Amino acid sequence: MNETVRLENICKIYDGRRVLHDISLGVAKGERVVIFGPSGCGKSTLLRLIAGFIAPDCGKVVIDGRVVSRPKEIVVQPEHRDVGMVFQDLALWPHMSVSGNIEFGLRAKGVSKKRAKERVEEILKEVELSGFEDKMPDQLSGGERQRVALARSLVLEPKVLLMDEPLSSLDEELNSRVRRVILDLHKKLGFTLIYVTHSKEEAADIGDRVVKMKNGTVISDA
Repeated sequence: MNETVRLENICKIYDGRRVLHDISLGVAKGERVVIFGPSGCGKSTLLRLIAGFIAPDCGKVVIDGRVVSRPKEIVVQPEHRDVGMVFQDLALWPHMSVSGNIEFGLRAKGVSKKRAKERVEEILKEVELSGFEDKMPDQLSGGERQRVALARSLVLEPKVLLMDEPLSSLDEELNSRVRRVILDLHKKLGFTLIYVTHSKEEAADIGDRVVKMKNGTVISDA
């Protein structure tokens, strides 16, 4: 299997309590893997380890064959991992327009203003938000904000996209609509997707493979 992400014997301890227990998991290039389980089982902690926001207490994280984290050490910083993340609370900057939110990461990477503007227009078309460049986050619906957060991650063309309960605040109709956007973008762009949810419906719809977690361990991987 051509793996983009590999977790090897990962454990994580907070305040003396082990929240992840000896987790090993491989994710193939272009695969859609859903991490499924109840609140508090360690799903989000797993994503934060892959993203590089925290280091494991044992085991290692490997991305594209390179060790990026090992026990108590982040070897490769998040901004150099070629990994994008959509948070549960979206984390859009309320003082920035849609284009400002999406363009921020491009400008931080040294992309020219002209090219950044072109990329913003391109990605907004992909997420079906053309013409929304000048709107502010508080002028958007829940589904629109979700798509802006998705665009902000995908505009950097990450190899791996992490999504942490991204649709939990949406009603059933909007949830279904944004799922279609995610799946269409995955098919077109080919990124590796690791998606966290406690919804059986989302897990079944989005995942090529569903990894079930409980109490900090993987109980099923199929």
